[in-house]
Amino acid sequence: MEEISHSTLEKMLADREPITVVFVYTPLCGTCKLAEKMVAVVDSTLESLPIYSLNINHSPAFAQKWKIKSVPCLLLFQKGLGVERIYALQSIGFIHDVLKPYAAARALLENEQTERG
Repeated sequence: MEEISHSTLEKMLADREPITVVFVYTPLCGTCKLAEKMVAVVDSTLESLPIYSLNINHSPAFAQKWKIKSVPCLLLFQKGLGVERIYALQSIGFIHDVLKPYAAARALLENEQTERG
């Protein structure tokens, strides 16, 4: 999982990346630390879907813009638009099941671009 800044994330969204997944946390949140470990396991299994992490303490404007009510939070964007917001990261299996369709979609898009390129 790659840590990104608010400005980098905003650029990715403005560039309308096909699928962007962001794990939002704060460093002093115990639940966030547990969730981060689970998300990291899923990140290692879904190679076609990079997952980014964002320390919301450094990005209050982002939290307000996207109406993040609590952490940990998993945000999913398609072409710069917020499509899903998940607060209850129950288990590795749950997170994997949520992200697997996005990973498959991203892999298909990458294959199409490779074939065209």
